Amino acid sequence: MRIWIERAGGALAALALFGIMLLTFVDVGGRKVVSQSVPGSLELTELLMVLVIFAALPLVSLHGEHVVFDSLDRWLSPSVRRWQRIVVDGLCALALLSVAYLMWQKGGQLAASGDTSSLLKIPHAPFVYLMSVLATLTAVIHVLLMVQPVEHHHAGVDDAIEGGV
Repeated sequence: MRIWIERAGGALAALALFGIMLLTFVDVGGRKVVSQSVPGSLELTELLMVLVIFAALPLVSLHGEHVVFDSLDRWLSPSVRRWQRIVVDGLCALALLSVAYLMWQKGGQLAASGDTSSLLKIPHAPFVYLMSVLATLTAVIHVLLMVQPVEHHHAGVDDAIEGGV
């Protein structure tokens, strides 16, 4: 399952990011060369950014790459740090499930009203539903991390602490 999450999430985030880069290149080039930008480029960029962020979120959690405040960790016992991780992952799971629930509800409202982007008429509901699913997946990952945590590694920082600095 981990490999599937890494491959699917990585591919989706990478394709969306590449789409943003390509769209920006063509849009800027079009404005400079032929004085014509890509119609709806802002709408497409916004929707692709949603994909980049929410596809990467499960990957960030899976690898323990969130921003962490660990200044006090060296003074906490391993058991306190373990309980701290459990509580933090539990709170993250609850927060993500709450957000996922609200997004699913919003997706239903957008689908019912037929809400679309203004210029290209791209429906918003599928993107909001996908955001909800990916937030739920990230919440499940945090629940699993409560049982089997991932060590956070911050290059240079952890190395200095381990070396006694």
